[in-house]
Amino acid sequence: MTIELKGMDGAAVQVAPEALAAFKAAFRGPVLAPADAGYEEARKVWNAVIDRRPGLIARCTGTMDVVQAVRFAREHRLLHSVRSGGHNIAGLAVCEGGLMIDMSLLRGVWVDAAERTARAQAGCTLANLDRETQLHGLAAVLGFVSETGIAGLTVGGGFGYLTRQHGWTCDTVLSMEVVTAEAKVVRASETENPELFWALRGGSGNFGIVTSFEYRLFPVGPEILGGAIAWRGEDAAQVLDAFREFSAAAPRELTMVAALRIAPPAPWLPREIHGKPMAAIFVCYSGKPEDGEALLAPLRKIGSPVADIVTRRPYVQMQSLLDATQPKGRRYYWKSHYLGGIGRDAIQLAAEHASRIVSPHSAILMFQIGGALNELPPDHSPAGNRDAEYVLNIAGAWEKPEDDAANIQWAKDTFEAMKPCSTGGTYINFLTQEEGADRIAAAYGRPTLDKLAALKRQWDPDDFFRHTKGLTG
Repeated sequence: MTIELKGMDGAAVQVAPEALAAFKAAFRGPVLAPADAGYEEARKVWNAVIDRRPGLIARCTGTMDVVQAVRFAREHRLLHSVRSGGHNIAGLAVCEGGLMIDMSLLRGVWVDAAERTARAQAGCTLANLDRETQLHGLAAVLGFVSETGIAGLTVGGGFGYLTRQHGWTCDTVLSMEVVTAEAKVVRASETENPELFWALRGGSGNFGIVTSFEYRLFPVGPEILGGAIAWRGEDAAQVLDAFREFSAAAPRELTMVAALRIAPPAPWLPREIHGKPMAAIFVCYSGKPEDGEALLAPLRKIGSPVADIVTRRPYVQMQSLLDATQPKGRRYYWKSHYLGGIGRDAIQLAAEHASRIVSPHSAILMFQIGGALNELPPDHSPAGNRDAEYVLNIAGAWEKPEDDAANIQWAKDTFEAMKPCSTGGTYINFLTQEEGADRIAAAYGRPTLDKLAALKRQWDPDDFFRHTKGLTG
């Protein structure tokens, strides 16, 4: 029976049964059609706003499966998407009617403790990589939510608790294994295909499918000093002012994240503030815990905190501390800016718009990132934005489709109000599905976009990889 899939031009493509059978025979992993067991779970991604249905899902078990999937998609000119963690806000992992190349089964990690490097397959989450590296007291520069996939994080730039010391995640990548648009396997590094290597360090998934990453590792933990301090919502402006002053003077071993939201019914928060506005500062000190305790003592005395769970804890626990705020299956809509600093206007506007939050799951977040990334030249990688000191994330999150409009409007209003506080740049991984060329330009800047476009013509002249956030054509 002929199967109908969506082509790269949007038109229907008829795939003959013998062609499909040949693909399945060459492919080791499961190939799922909509009627097959496991299809529904495989198509779902973290953000429930995304509700697309691929025509086929090819669940890769190795690099050869990725090659076979690319060959099949090329032969039939199929629209396709690539999934690793499925955690992207725009749902780039899943395409409507086309072929999903699913790499989420590829979870291998190999650590060379002596060389302080790790190679990880592209289906790994942060938790997979952290678990293996922490066995040796080492860590890669990764993000803040442990279920995030390493692949999307890295090719989009990436930042986390170790960014202040070591730069964007992509700044710490040593090499990548890549399947190109011609279904060839190549290595990208400073010495092999260096221009492709440059493009994939922040240029998004426009140039090939990265099947594994080699990361530089750094001594961390296994025990660090970390956690959160919380205050009542009426203290938000005071807390943000303290965050501004404290973070600006903090050593790079300390990373701070400010959060304004409605207090959840979490056991670490007193019952009397559940459901009421709160301000919190999350901290991670990756140096000697005793040094961190002395450093953080003044912060813990700001105002009248209602909760303080800053303590010595395993680094892997710190890496998952925010997971409960980002569960799979909730509805999400984000807007973001880079900030060069936190001025009085930013503090006032953030506190004002936090008071208008529609959903108890939404938040305004300020991630501290300034440090090592600012010391590299602007064109070191496409991730760029080397003038950024903080990431502002306006994180809308809610449960029901009927609440979409109100929550999205709150995020947009907050974004527009805070635009004058921005550097003008934005983080490519935080762009939502409707954000297009103007926001992509904001993420990269014209010189970088021009260089990426030239490399796109070299490595993917037919625009085969197009279900991405980045330039096309």
